[in-house]
Amino acid sequence: MNPSRRAFMASATALALSGYALRAQAATNGFIDGPARNEVFGYGPMVKDPYGVLDLPEGFSYRVVSQAGETMNDGLMTPDKFDGMGCFPLDDDRVILVRNHEVDADEFNLSAWGTAHRLADDIDRSKVYGVYPDPDGGIYPLGGGTTTLVYNLKSGKLERSHLSLAGTATNCAGGKTPWGSWLSCEESLAGIKDGLPQDHGWVFEVPANATGLVEPKPIKAMGRFKHEAACIDPRTGVVYLTEDVENSLFYRYLPVDPRHLDRGGKLQALAIIDQPSADTRNWNGVLWSQGHKLATRWIDLSDVESPEGDLNLRGHASGAALFARGEGIHWAEDHLYFTCTSGGVGRHGQIMRYVPSPREGAHDEALQPGQLELFVEASDRAVLDYVDNITIAPNGHVIGCEDRKIGTNHIKGVTPDGRIYTIARNAESHDADETNSELAGVCFAPDGKTLFVNIYSPGVTLAITGPWEMFRA
Repeated sequence: MNPSRRAFMASATALALSGYALRAQAATNGFIDGPARNEVFGYGPMVKDPYGVLDLPEGFSYRVVSQAGETMNDGLMTPDKFDGMGCFPLDDDRVILVRNHEVDADEFNLSAWGTAHRLADDIDRSKVYGVYPDPDGGIYPLGGGTTTLVYNLKSGKLERSHLSLAGTATNCAGGKTPWGSWLSCEESLAGIKDGLPQDHGWVFEVPANATGLVEPKPIKAMGRFKHEAACIDPRTGVVYLTEDVENSLFYRYLPVDPRHLDRGGKLQALAIIDQPSADTRNWNGVLWSQGHKLATRWIDLSDVESPEGDLNLRGHASGAALFARGEGIHWAEDHLYFTCTSGGVGRHGQIMRYVPSPREGAHDEALQPGQLELFVEASDRAVLDYVDNITIAPNGHVIGCEDRKIGTNHIKGVTPDGRIYTIARNAESHDADETNSELAGVCFAPDGKTLFVNIYSPGVTLAITGPWEMFRA
């Protein structure tokens, strides 16, 4: 962490509470472009942030909403490792944010319990999913889960926050449901074989309006694998799921009751018609190019609770297609987008677009199969690199967070015709040889005027506002 970032973090709480807007101002040497290259103008070049947090185009600004280590209204500490996040309406002025914390099973010092588990006895243990047997003889809740925040858009202030899901592991991303809840996904296969009392690798549902800890009930019919994110087609109730491994599958869940996902359903994996076990990654020979579309079918999966953690391997052997680290996913009108972080010939990332069949999930679906398109394949990491969490802007653009472990990470926009531009830049470091924390959790407020985003660690949630209507092609 550079000195300006460290100084900012030391005072961020006071700034957030005061509601003071941190504005990206032009540095004395004018605009800076950094390593990114735009294919369209977008909102213009980045302006250096004097606080060393987030560079934005001229006219845009951010406010600090929340940061790791703050005391929440339930007396617990805000956990670190801010990842996926969803935004829900509360009233005319306020929104609810449900935020994932990608805290691993052994990272208890990054959890809501604080150093040495000092707050671990301050919660209802009946609402903890998983525990960690510590070498000191204690049994402590795992540190992953979600926090829920109420943010006032009008005042720019955080009104309250609390832990809402406890005892889960490595909660990476997830997705909103049409009925106002958040699907929080565990990107972990830690479990009984690793000395834990329970297996992980599940999806949990967190109602956005919950005012305390929710019952941590895993939706086991959605499968046990390294879940990344989820989205739901509001027309059919079908749930689509991504998996963050280099030989991942793309899944769909056909629920028995679309409003109650925990009542069971069928889990399937996508396959390419007439190309069994196809490899979409373009790593070992090029299967397809940007703009190419492939007709799809879906394969039933068995033993989805997967005690061996091999669901993707078995699915691929049965004909399912391979993807390169499926990550962010988001519904958009009558189709969806999902990212493959390390896909493509140069391994800089891909964005897929899936258009469901008009008969999606029905017995006659094969008459009009769904279509999978390679929407974007990044050939130049200066244009797009390791795109991860995504959302859809009011203008229909895909907004994505970069997650490269070395170099500078950005928020990028992608137009409906696949052209890319920069929206924001992590100002923590512009040195290509230094680590720059990933950006995550990108989501818009319902009115489309505020874009929320997380800096992963040390965790900070920011609210970005500006002239969104001023986009230039």
